[in-house]
Amino acid sequence: MRLCACSAAAVAPRRSPRVKPATAYTKDVGRTSDHMQKRRYHALRMISIADLQKVARARLQDAKALCKAKRYDGATYLAGYAVEVGLKARICKSLGWKEFPETAKEFEGLVTFKTHKLPLLLRLSGREEVVKQKVFVEWSAVASWDPETRYRAVGASSKKEAELMIESAAAILSLL
Repeated sequence: MRLCACSAAAVAPRRSPRVKPATAYTKDVGRTSDHMQKRRYHALRMISIADLQKVARARLQDAKALCKAKRYDGATYLAGYAVEVGLKARICKSLGWKEFPETAKEFEGLVTFKTHKLPLLLRLSGREEVVKQKVFVEWSAVASWDPETRYRAVGASSKKEAELMIESAAAILSLL
């Protein structure tokens, strides 16, 4: 489980689908003005398949918005990220998991799944044959995506490249 800090002064931790209700801890974090400052910690659980699918769709919509705003580098990056998240959701379905691991502890023994390599994720998803048969051209456009593209120089992606990446991501996600 991952712990995240939020202010002890907060009335209640923000509720999201990932926060387990009624699980809170306090911890001393040091001295401030002669009194102990406390922070509240709440435990988070792994991300559900439904949430992964929502994230994938949201990142694809973000990519479209960035492309429309002529922010082609960000659009290209987010389209690839959408495919990564979509593949991870599909892996969960294929393995009968209800959720996908998030933290180092949750990934113990599952290091293979802690990757950003789309070809490996496609193979693990159980949909490799279908994707390569039905959308091979689109897969070819997306397969070389790497999260390190976020460090490319501004202007490295063209409008045509961003549009191809978005269209390809949409086609692939529709088959997952």
